[in-house]
Amino acid sequence: MGSQILPSWNDGAARAAIMDFVGRVTKEGGPDYVRPAERIATFDNDGTLWCEQPLQVQFFFARERLDAMVEKDPSLKDRPPFKAFVDRDMEAIKAQGKKALMTVAAAVHAGTTEDEFYVIAEEWLARGKHPTLGRLFTQLTYRPQVELLDYLRANGFRTFIVSGGGIDLIRAFAETAYGIPREQVVGSSNKTRFELVDGRASLVKLAELGSFDDREVKPANINLHIGRRPILAFGNSDGDLAMMRYALGNRGPSLALLLHHDDADREFAYDREFVLSPLAEALDKAADYGITVVSMKRDWKAVFTSDP
Repeated sequence: MGSQILPSWNDGAARAAIMDFVGRVTKEGGPDYVRPAERIATFDNDGTLWCEQPLQVQFFFARERLDAMVEKDPSLKDRPPFKAFVDRDMEAIKAQGKKALMTVAAAVHAGTTEDEFYVIAEEWLARGKHPTLGRLFTQLTYRPQVELLDYLRANGFRTFIVSGGGIDLIRAFAETAYGIPREQVVGSSNKTRFELVDGRASLVKLAELGSFDDREVKPANINLHIGRRPILAFGNSDGDLAMMRYALGNRGPSLALLLHHDDADREFAYDREFVLSPLAEALDKAADYGITVVSMKRDWKAVFTSDP
């Protein structure tokens, strides 16, 4: 029975910690029992549920839309923060940070309704490919994480994505890829305006970032959108640290997991040098904070859902 649970995870401290935690919180009458309504698990998306190298998928999606905008308005070539993206200047993009990426994403989708955006996103996701791995981005979700999401739901957990990525792009594929419905996705978002379009009420995206869901904003948005503190949180960078510590702040049992990308052979090896989403404090102080580190190289038998 045990070998059939989380089959893409190697036996080790991380897998044991997960199974022990789930066993304790679901044992009725036990000292650590947590009723199903409070079994909330939150997962970051980029770098936690799917590949984020060499840049987050949002970059490739927004860049294509930006290229189309530049054809109509060439002056964008010389305006920050667009110039770095138009020039494909990776160092400048990284130096500007993840918030600049989301600001560009907000600008290039301005004027579209929520329904139009989903059509655009789903069409792009059906063909968008990783620049070096040659597979669709949607084929680069992590198999061990999909197994973990299924395992948690089978044990009465509700699973949420809480990501710095764009909320609507994630909602366009989360249910198919992870079994997580749209209403259980929290992420960065545009400001919107209510309009009647051809007599139909719609929300139209504005060229302004509404919420940048990173670092300390994650717990705030968890409280705003979910209304319950998670008892399990899984991230992969310092941008997720506040969310992980928020989960560990429970008065009852809790588990925080940190994915370390240390497998250059099967994926990518990186941590503190990834400027857009570095991993430094969370890794250095994991033991002090009570965070369980998951090594991609050591703890996962397989990486991608599309692997043989």
